[in-house]
Amino acid sequence: MAIELNCPNGQTVLYLDLESAIITQPVTDSDSHFLAWTPDGEATYLKVDSLGNARVVRAYTDGAQDLIPITESTYDLVPSWNQREFTFTFSRGLGQGSEIWLAKRDGNVVEQLHADPFNYISFARWSPDGSQIAFIKIPDSQTPFTMGELWVIPSASPQGADGSNARKLADADAGHGYAANWSPDGKRIAFVARENPENEHADQSSESLISNIYIVDVESGALTQITYLTEGYVETPFWSPYGNTLAFNVVINGRIEVRIADIGRVGSSESSDPYRDSNGEIRSLITESTCCPAWMRK
Repeated sequence: MAIELNCPNGQTVLYLDLESAIITQPVTDSDSHFLAWTPDGEATYLKVDSLGNARVVRAYTDGAQDLIPITESTYDLVPSWNQREFTFTFSRGLGQGSEIWLAKRDGNVVEQLHADPFNYISFARWSPDGSQIAFIKIPDSQTPFTMGELWVIPSASPQGADGSNARKLADADAGHGYAANWSPDGKRIAFVARENPENEHADQSSESLISNIYIVDVESGALTQITYLTEGYVETPFWSPYGNTLAFNVVINGRIEVRIADIGRVGSSESSDPYRDSNGEIRSLITESTCCPAWMRK
């Protein structure tokens, strides 16, 4: 397990061996920021020494390190199912938007996938078959919480700055930091959508936010609303391994809890679903305050 701590001298990443409970620190001479695990689980990509000689490294659990030859301005890195390919996203500065690139051969060959001079590209996510990449566009502004957009782009061929094959799927919540997630079959994406874009207070405070979970069909663009909150907000949804259930956080009046949605019965009149009451509302997983659901594959 990788653990990132906020220390007096900057962020620090630690490794925790879950069997032995031994903790090690892969980078000891500067700050380090977690970007992603490698697909084989043998190393992490870290951004290190952000205020000095900023660089991206691959830090192995056995103590070895590789320098990854991509820009030090990288703020998001997501490996593909292919061990030696990943996307990385960076900005050239405030007001200059951002770019997402595909890196091959451990970053020695790079191709631009998409550039946007007006938005930050964030939370890139590969489709299960590796053919597409979904991401959230966040306006390049100083407003902390904004409306954004959910986009997809093919991963196979570079599109250049015009992003001619990039497709907007839906409006989405942006500044609160909620990633969209692919269904296991790669046909649908679950995401968070803001319901009160006209509320200026919600631009500055999450306490004023109202949002819900939606699903978009990637091919047709058809939207399905999953939750129907009229107060409070939801957080990143997570698919079950079989793709028939979503788990997510709900925050209402400062209280956080985990709720479950059975996707196979959304819109159905059946009442036998154990996670839905007689009115068809999605139920809490348990009655106590909870957060942060994750699915375990056995």
